[in-house]
Amino acid sequence: MRAWKLNSTDDELRLLDVPEPSLRAGGVLVDVLAVHVPAYSSVLTGGTRGSIPTPLVLGAGGLARVVAVADDVTGFAPGDVVVNAGLLREAGAEFIVGWTGIGGRGERTPVVARLQERWRDGTFAERAVLPASVLVPVPGAGDDPRLAFLPWLSIAAEALTGQQPGERVAVLGATGQLGGAAVLVALARGASGVVAVGRNPDALARLAALDRRVVTVRLTGDRPADAAAIRAAGEPDVTVDALGAVPDPGPTLAGYDALRPGGTLVLIGGVRQNLTLAYGDLMRRRMTVRGSWMARPETVAAVWRLVGGGVLDLSALEPRVVGLDDPAAALDLADSTSGLAFVVLVPRAA
Repeated sequence: MRAWKLNSTDDELRLLDVPEPSLRAGGVLVDVLAVHVPAYSSVLTGGTRGSIPTPLVLGAGGLARVVAVADDVTGFAPGDVVVNAGLLREAGAEFIVGWTGIGGRGERTPVVARLQERWRDGTFAERAVLPASVLVPVPGAGDDPRLAFLPWLSIAAEALTGQQPGERVAVLGATGQLGGAAVLVALARGASGVVAVGRNPDALARLAALDRRVVTVRLTGDRPADAAAIRAAGEPDVTVDALGAVPDPGPTLAGYDALRPGGTLVLIGGVRQNLTLAYGDLMRRRMTVRGSWMARPETVAAVWRLVGGGVLDLSALEPRVVGLDDPAAALDLADSTSGLAFVVLVPRAA
């Protein structure tokens, strides 16, 4: 079969003919229908966003159709359409299959290393063998390329666990793909208002056009001014930080400052900065700060129910479909996408 393989972080992502994967205990063989190519993929392949167990077929997430199921696996049958949630949790270890990212303390323990060796390859390929525990059935799903965005919508939904109808949600980095997903999920879960915060004016304008409940704020980099602008747009009950790599923690702290007393800051982005929070302020305002990483299978299933029920509208998504032929061009295109625009790899293009 054909696949995008990364032999090392000193090499480029290459289209290669590789052996078809063999079904093994605990696994499910799938035809990959569509998979999101995140905007930061070219950075990841260079090894600057965490270690990758190369060589491997790269790719996390995606929509797939079951071909065969190992004898010890139940709950799946050939022909089922499934979402790859990506995060393998086993024997106290957590990591993203076919990608970078280790859960918990981020340590590549001997258990993690053994599991990564067993479940090394991802979904930038025509076929994949994936652990059954990362797959979620999506009954009634077709092959709409927008469904490749379900894993990122699920990551956003995991972050917004506990959001109550009528609450106000601020999304930092709303002009990015994960931030755009958070805006869509917050609306679907009945937010009375969503404050979309970011720097790209065109992407902010597209978000504002989604729903009358969306108000936009353009980041300036001035923490007090940004916090005041977010509060003026609607003091949030929850702030979701979906920012990527930023030079300082000011935008994240502005989102914290803007929260109502008793509010919650949820960290799900790619910020690589330390946060300094005043003990007394955190205590007196009874604030909550928590991290959220990836999504549980039950969250993926809940998002699919929102989509299937017409509550979470995918019509605003702008998929840009590519095939396997030119991985370098696909990564370049992914670099230039943001917000609700995203690149989708369809390995078996018609």
